[in-house]
Amino acid sequence: MELYTLLRHFADSWAMLALLLVFLGVVVWAFRPGSRRTHDDAANAIFRNDDRPARDSDAPATGASMKEAWK
Repeated sequence: MELYTLLRHFADSWAMLALLLVFLGVVVWAFRPGSRRTHDDAANAIFRNDDRPARDSDAPATGASMKEAWK
């Protein structure tokens, strides 16, 4: 039996089964009980350091430096 044929049979059977088990493990881990807090924290991380909402007048003017625009 050639090496290619041996590897092909392995990939078609056991490797595919191993990849399926890894995929199912990741899905179960992501939807496990108690992970809601972790997912909510990751979803809201971009809003964590907001001090105040942005106003239309806060937009930097064309050609102005950031220090001048955010005074």
